[in-house]
Amino acid sequence: MTTTGPPSATTAPPPLTRTAHGPWQLVRAELRRRPAARLSLGVVAFFALLAAAAPLIAALGGWGPDEFDKSAVDPYLGGLPIGPLGGVSAEHWLGVEPVTGRDLFARVVHGAQVSLLIAFSATAIVVVAGTAAGIAAGYFGGRTDTALSRLMDLTMSFPSLIFMIAMMSVARDVNRIVLMTAVIGLFGWPGIARIVRGQTLSLKHREYVDAARVGGSGPLRILVRDILPGVAGPVIAYTTLIVPGMIATEAALSYLGVGVRPPTPSWGQMIAESVSYYETDPMYFAVPSLCLFLTVLAFTLLGDALRDVLDPRGGGA
Repeated sequence: MTTTGPPSATTAPPPLTRTAHGPWQLVRAELRRRPAARLSLGVVAFFALLAAAAPLIAALGGWGPDEFDKSAVDPYLGGLPIGPLGGVSAEHWLGVEPVTGRDLFARVVHGAQVSLLIAFSATAIVVVAGTAAGIAAGYFGGRTDTALSRLMDLTMSFPSLIFMIAMMSVARDVNRIVLMTAVIGLFGWPGIARIVRGQTLSLKHREYVDAARVGGSGPLRILVRDILPGVAGPVIAYTTLIVPGMIATEAALSYLGVGVRPPTPSWGQMIAESVSYYETDPMYFAVPSLCLFLTVLAFTLLGDALRDVLDPRGGGA
């Protein structure tokens, strides 16, 4: 006759393995999985570092953005750069500008600082204003939602490019960088506001929001502690997608001659000045155009990857 004793203490269940992942762990995993996203992140980091340390990086070439080198251009050929590829040499790494002889490397580096500063500042205005308006419209509803929604419709229906050109043409004695940042940001917030409004409408009746409301939390506390973290993922994803549009808008205004004033360099202004030389000195046109293209493409691909992770339901919208 066999007897069964109490279960042994050594037969404890195996420890549970952690399978849940936070949003940032998912972002890192997604970036590792996508070679294009990793490459885009590297390009974005490169140009961000270029803009942040523009004076130091430009000094490595030995020339300032406004220094003329008349010995690098041929006065008998209309001021074309001396040497192959637009005057590329050990002294001028990317060549020089025609006629002036200014170092193209220094101009491009400082142009990155101006272009990205305007783009990032305008994006910050758009994100803050759009998030605040979207949360307020979605959470409070009623007249607040109606008023903000009509303001969004009015702003989106306004011919923004024509207004930007007119405003930049009339306002001549102001800081162009500050004015461009404000004008570009003025017309960019309704898009993200609509996204945040839709997210807020789906979050404001969740159990944890109702519990906070019943517990005596005020609207401001609920918006900051409960609603805002819920919309942070889509906001971060769409912010990355907004940046390339801001860069392109700044470049377009500078290209049209109503953006940053010379001699302050920006990529759009350099492209506009190089159009007259694209046949005789294609490097002058190719270098800023390639920088603009790579930056916009990198932000777009990175934004697509972040949207797929942080806002998968909106990925196909």
